[in-house]
Amino acid sequence: MRTKLPSASLFTKHRENLTTMLEPASLAIIHSNDVYPSNADATLPFKQSNDLFYLTGIAQEETVLLVFPEAHDPADREILFVRETNEFIAVWEGAKLTKEQATGRTGISRVEWVSNFDNIFNRLAPQAENIYLTTNEHPRADVTVESRNARFIKECQGRFPLHNYKRLAPLLHKLRVIKSAEEIEFTKEACRITEAGFRRVLPFVKPGLGEWEVEAEFIHEFIKSGSRGFAYTPIIAGGKNACVLHYITNDQKLVAGDLLLMDVAAEYGGWNADMTRTIPVSGKFSPRQREVYEAVLRIMKFANSILRPGIFIADFQASILSEMEKELIALGLFTEEQAAAQPATKPLVRKYFMHGTSHHLGLDVHDVSPSHGPVAAGMVFTIEPGIYIPGENIGIRLENNYLIGETENTDLMASIPLDPDEIEALMS
Repeated sequence: MRTKLPSASLFTKHRENLTTMLEPASLAIIHSNDVYPSNADATLPFKQSNDLFYLTGIAQEETVLLVFPEAHDPADREILFVRETNEFIAVWEGAKLTKEQATGRTGISRVEWVSNFDNIFNRLAPQAENIYLTTNEHPRADVTVESRNARFIKECQGRFPLHNYKRLAPLLHKLRVIKSAEEIEFTKEACRITEAGFRRVLPFVKPGLGEWEVEAEFIHEFIKSGSRGFAYTPIIAGGKNACVLHYITNDQKLVAGDLLLMDVAAEYGGWNADMTRTIPVSGKFSPRQREVYEAVLRIMKFANSILRPGIFIADFQASILSEMEKELIALGLFTEEQAAAQPATKPLVRKYFMHGTSHHLGLDVHDVSPSHGPVAAGMVFTIEPGIYIPGENIGIRLENNYLIGETENTDLMASIPLDPDEIEALMS
């Protein structure tokens, strides 16, 4: 098999943790994502709801999880609903999971066909006082397209208007933000595959190549190494394109003397890596490019030293901006006097470093987390400072993934080349 499957015990433990957080007499339901249409009779590749995947490990469409810890009949306390295979589906799409396979994948002993969901839910709902439903509460979520879970909320509240409705999202955010040992192993494998792609690309890059050719080298290595592909749409940005934070066109030629910023990583088993490297197209950094690169590298190391249990992200970011201000002054981008005169929001710094330094990483690349909690051991973060100087055709961002520990952080990408001398040596 191309990708190792997580153990059923992992998902069983996740569900057990969730049940301890539910109020008495509560029932929780999570639906899979939809299969979204594109054009004519085509559909987009299916991507499972990560809340459902976190609790079941099932990546199949038309899946529903029902959890009811205090149901009168013990057989009703945990039910998984999956799509039944018929002859047409078997021929055109391939067979779906059998009930036995779904049990083996999830550890859930009772598996029903999804066609039975309404009957079973209508029977169980009157036993519950509270119904927990899930919504996308990521602060940067775009919920323009109505999801299967969103439709079910309307349907459920219409059918049972006098129940107490509760939010699953805050509970799942609290659970998902702390990674288990098995989740860390999958993240490490995503990082290992990402490293294989980067090492493949380093000697390949040269003036005249297309950004798309570099992208192709990454995806070749990722799929060959067992990944299902990119963790996110890759950024392969040469020259001035590196100053566009979410540049994803990847259709320009690489120019001698320019830098190449690559924000690209693999997923493995559902868990994601997130890496950024900036390298010289011609194989050697110019003195100015190296000066800016080393400033970004110092900020990255500083960030790792203070991203420790107990700190709040807002305070962490404020410290990074203060440190970045010193680096930008040293680079001659503005003076100490100009810095002293700027507002507390640091617009001079923001002109050259306009994004956040870190985000949670997991099943989602920008993973969910409690809204205002401090950093804690067991979390996985990116650290990704950058300096962008469009007037000099310089955009440099560096990014590694870190497991927060009680006594020190673990750099999950420590073996991926980062030192400028090592990068030049590998490119030669």
